[in-house]
Amino acid sequence: MMDQNSLTAQVSSTQHGVVIIGAGLAGWHVIDAIRSKDKDVPITLITADSGDRYHKPMLTMAISQNKLAADLVRATGADAAQTANVTLLADTQVSDIDAVNQQLHLVSATRLDPVTMSYASVSYDKLVLAMGAHPIFPKSLPEDLVWHVNHIERFGQLQEKLGSGSQRVAIVGAGMVGTEIAEDLLKAGHKVTLLDLNDAPLAQMLPTKATARIAKAIESQGIQFLGGYQVTSVSRNDDDTLTLSCEPLKNDSESIEKQPTSLIVDHVIASTGLIVDDKLPAAAGIEFDRRTGIVVDASTLQAQSSLGESKQAQSHPIYAIGDCMSIDGVACRYVAPLRAQAATIADDILGLTHNGYEHKPPMIRLKNKAISVMVVGTPHASGNWQITTESEDELVMTLLNDSQEVSATVTIKAPVVV
Repeated sequence: MMDQNSLTAQVSSTQHGVVIIGAGLAGWHVIDAIRSKDKDVPITLITADSGDRYHKPMLTMAISQNKLAADLVRATGADAAQTANVTLLADTQVSDIDAVNQQLHLVSATRLDPVTMSYASVSYDKLVLAMGAHPIFPKSLPEDLVWHVNHIERFGQLQEKLGSGSQRVAIVGAGMVGTEIAEDLLKAGHKVTLLDLNDAPLAQMLPTKATARIAKAIESQGIQFLGGYQVTSVSRNDDDTLTLSCEPLKNDSESIEKQPTSLIVDHVIASTGLIVDDKLPAAAGIEFDRRTGIVVDASTLQAQSSLGESKQAQSHPIYAIGDCMSIDGVACRYVAPLRAQAATIADDILGLTHNGYEHKPPMIRLKNKAISVMVVGTPHASGNWQITTESEDELVMTLLNDSQEVSATVTIKAPVVV
């Protein structure tokens, strides 16, 4: 880590060039794309952590594989920055964006008094926002009692607490990530309960007939699934265990009324979705939705000005990529499109001719061994889903739009037993 004086000295010696905020997969992809075309343009990477390169999707599979956080790091931030000829400002927060003067205000993580001490600043010619998204913690899930698996540092802390013995773990939220973590922990020998507001996993994405198969598969492994329940509180007990109080959601279609219940567990993991911090987009004067992220032009990935079209916005565009951005009102939170997004941003920054980014929804694959789930297109639970194949071992359904065209397809298969 660096103190504020060393931070000020370092940023004062950097050339303007390209500045990237965020050292996750998205930020490093942009660096790779620029360096493939230009070895010399100055690049400054600002990150609140160490900037280490790792593949985030591995976090939902690593515990059962006995992989430590250090095992997932492909290169330290310092080594990766040196290799790519990048100025790395690690453990550093961006507190403000002055888009008119093209300047960022920075503060070191080691800074003691953020009120009275002066901020360091860095200027930029081109700015890329790759700052990701943050886990949502409802009020009933206090951050000091609940884990998340959205960053390698927090993952490492959870893995250390889990230790080598079997523990009881509750996972709140049965989307893709929650369902994958549930199986990973089960395979590692832990007793797992998966809870969700909906009656089945992935219920916000897929129709009932599909999600019922997923629920049956994960329960057959030994994962307890509590669907249709809302966690109302989490409290710590005298023996350091946790109590979750859960209330059933009313469902008029259910013949058997569910009763309130409570769980006593050793750990609680929140997998209740992601949200994008609005502080920097608001400061930069760009369009933003807290749920889906920064609004970008679908072709150039330039952030749209919230102040309307202006000469300043056109001549000094700000780009966004990855979890923090959205296209046509849909959040872009999958890894597969990052390479193409980064290539478009790199070409645009370097003034190279390009055809523009063409967004194609990636194939979504649930990383669970209990059942094979593959989705293409843009799925959502409600809509005109049609069955094309249905057997004991396979279910294929297509989602038709208003023009009776296929907008999504889900294929669910029973696992192959070897």
